[in-house]
Amino acid sequence: MRFLRQGLLGLFLLSVTAGFLGYAGQVLRDAVEARMTRDGGAPVRDERVFAVRTVTPEAETISPTLDAFGRIESRRSLDIRARVGGEITELAPAFVEGGQVRAGEFLARIDQADAEAARDRARADLTDARQEAREADRALELARDELAARRDQAALRERALQRQRDLEERGVGTLAAVESAEFTLAQARQAVLASRQALALAEARVDQAATATTRAELALDEAERRLAETRITARFSGRLSEVAVVEGGVVTSGERLARLVDGGALEVAFRVSTEQYARLLDASGALRPLPVTVTLDSGETEIRATGEIAREAAALAEGESGRRIFAALDPAPALKPGDFVGVRVAEPPRDGLVRIPASALGGDGAVLAVTADDRLEILPVTLVRRQGNAVLLEAAGVAGREIVTERSPALGPGLKVRRLNREVRESLTLGPERRARLRAQVEADTTLPEGERARLLADLSRPRVPARTVERIEAGG
Repeated sequence: MRFLRQGLLGLFLLSVTAGFLGYAGQVLRDAVEARMTRDGGAPVRDERVFAVRTVTPEAETISPTLDAFGRIESRRSLDIRARVGGEITELAPAFVEGGQVRAGEFLARIDQADAEAARDRARADLTDARQEAREADRALELARDELAARRDQAALRERALQRQRDLEERGVGTLAAVESAEFTLAQARQAVLASRQALALAEARVDQAATATTRAELALDEAERRLAETRITARFSGRLSEVAVVEGGVVTSGERLARLVDGGALEVAFRVSTEQYARLLDASGALRPLPVTVTLDSGETEIRATGEIAREAAALAEGESGRRIFAALDPAPALKPGDFVGVRVAEPPRDGLVRIPASALGGDGAVLAVTADDRLEILPVTLVRRQGNAVLLEAAGVAGREIVTERSPALGPGLKVRRLNREVRESLTLGPERRARLRAQVEADTTLPEGERARLLADLSRPRVPARTVERIEAGG
């Protein structure tokens, strides 16, 4: 009985404990529900705001540029070759690598002994030919005189024959006398024929002498020309390169001694794609004479030269693509043929364009614009040209809008943003003198990258220039 009583007591205490625990849980649940009901339900999180940088482009007239790489060449270069063989007996002091020479200046002389001997022989041959011509003229004159005398003799013999015949008819002369006169006339006529043959030979001798004289004169001219070719002069002004001869050296006919390059007639040859080439053509399909700027990067400084497009290659070599363009350069003494340079072609200006950073344009061909309530929206644009770290877009729908300069996967339409550098700032109207001074300061600053220089010059071309641009230039960068 005692065990049963203790068991029932334990069971009672367990039941009471379970009841208190259930009541406590109910009270706790009611308190939580009451608190949640009083606070208005689940907690609300604050909206995330993204920080962005923006730019506000303005419509302007921009000249797109075409960038390429090319090589400096000379429009006029000449291989200096030996026209005759022999020993180099004299060299000009300027006949060295890089030597500056002028048109007609003496460069080198080849041993003249053989050429002078050939000239002297040609002169002697010409003297002989002229003497022979004079003798032929005298012989011709004698042959003509002899022919005239023989004809006179034949005429006398003919008159004598006529007299003998008259005498025979009157019965005074004899037949033997007539036959003797006829024989004498025949001999006279034979002598006339021989004189005519001698005259023909004399005339042929004159012709042969004239031909020999002409040949001797030609031989003398050639000998004198060969002698003159032993003296080498510059055909035009320029610099010598690839000099491959020294005084005392022996050269052969046609051997190259050096190369003469006209440094004042430089051009740059560069290659563009077919698409870029199409932008350089006018309405008739002809190549425009567009201005060209050539830059040689020499480390701390840059060597620049200007020019304009002159022509294009007539054909492409096997395996080549695009087009090869040649631009004639203004005088640029610092540039040399063979320099590898950067080429920038200024295309015709286009109205209604805006310039923004290239990072603002997404792969979908659109940009993100900030609305009036500081939210993002997708703005489709029309890409005109990529220019280094910037892009040129058609201004319609873009000009005057705040454009996010750097797109990222985290940014999208509808997101709220805050601006790190709001580009809508005060702008200034500059006077002509101040604008010209600022432009000259930008153009003279050699430390500016080309993209930054172009952006600053574009800002200075606007009717109202951003104050930040003016402040930066006047502060010296």
